[in-house]
Amino acid sequence: MRLVVQVPCLNEEDTLPAVLETIPKQIPGIDEIIVLIIDDGSSDRTVEVAEAHGVRHFVRHARNRGLGRSFHDGVQRALELGADIVVNTDGDNQYPQDRIADLVQPILAGTADIVIADRQVHLVEHFSGPKVMLQKFGSKIVNKAAGTDLPDAASGFRAYSRDSLMLLNTITRFSYCMETIIQAGNKKLAITSVPIRTNPKTRESRLFKSTYQHVLKSAGAIIRAYIMYKPYVIFSAFAVLFGVLGLVPFVRYAVLQLGDNVGSHLQSLLVGAVLLVMSFLSVIIGIVGDLLRTNRSLIEDTLEHTKKMRFGLINPADVAPVEVPEQQAATPTRRRKAS
Repeated sequence: MRLVVQVPCLNEEDTLPAVLETIPKQIPGIDEIIVLIIDDGSSDRTVEVAEAHGVRHFVRHARNRGLGRSFHDGVQRALELGADIVVNTDGDNQYPQDRIADLVQPILAGTADIVIADRQVHLVEHFSGPKVMLQKFGSKIVNKAAGTDLPDAASGFRAYSRDSLMLLNTITRFSYCMETIIQAGNKKLAITSVPIRTNPKTRESRLFKSTYQHVLKSAGAIIRAYIMYKPYVIFSAFAVLFGVLGLVPFVRYAVLQLGDNVGSHLQSLLVGAVLLVMSFLSVIIGIVGDLLRTNRSLIEDTLEHTKKMRFGLINPADVAPVEVPEQQAATPTRRRKAS
């Protein structure tokens, strides 16, 4: 059983030593532990510090490409290294690396495909009251979209089984956290959490410049991921909403016409017609979105098979060739007419 601990880094020369020194060297049930550094365009001595601490495996970006891309590239490299379990942590020493052993236990026991550390945000000293509320609210939204029950959906301290990574395909480049949960939930993967206490804050987050920006980008990632798997829910709701609102002006027009009010009241018909057209368009978009969802499922099945062949879970030599049935009758050959 091989464990790869991947550490996305952006100028982490000051905090990286504390991370690398506390990663466990041995874990019961794990035969080999490999540390993988994803250098996301660092301009300091991050790579040199990692090499000085014995790290031999790297993924390097010439410029900063974002946490989501770093996670994606790190996972691809980890699978190439033969990882059975991949643990993602951070280079800022936010997470207690000695809890990696606890994080992988549900996967080793076969009771979970993905394990997410619960930071218990209400106990994090540098989290303000509004930030704690936003974190909990965001987790509820993600759980609603994914059909899960996770207390801390934004936590980046996670363990993934090899099989789960064959099924997950990250698209968002801002952050993979929300997207992978929604994908995993809709693909019926077993997800659990392990409570931890985070280390003291070492620096400000580089993932976003403000809480407002974080909320906007996270909301965008959640909505995008949700629409990918349940477009009919979103657009059916819009269709019903616009349909009901569209009927109100028509009712108003009928009441006014039957009464003693003077005037044509054509504005009610115009507003109602526009709303009903919007309702109809929502239905059409929902149907198209559902067709795209079906097509995406077929593509993901093909991609899963491709990944398994690439990373050695399927031997191409073991794949039976497709037999083409012989034609029952040969096609007659055309002969050129004699001139």
